Amino acid sequence: MRPLPGKQATVRRHEISDAQWEQIQDLLPGRLADRGRTAWDNRGFSNAVLWIARTGASWRDLPERFGP
Repeated sequence: MRPLPGKQATVRRHEISDAQWEQIQDLLPGRLADRGRTAWDNRGFSNAVLWIARTGASWRDLPERFGP
């Protein structure tokens, strides 16, 4: 989630901040330089996993903002 010019980023509860994402993004598979299938949205998937882990909800209760 990138902030608009002149605005500060708002991080939703249970989601990765921009600073945290900068630290872990290169550790995840599916980058453009990797052979095979490229990940569609590693950050979105990571946020979804954190949401599930922190809320204890099931995958079917995942909010729509995380995608299918």
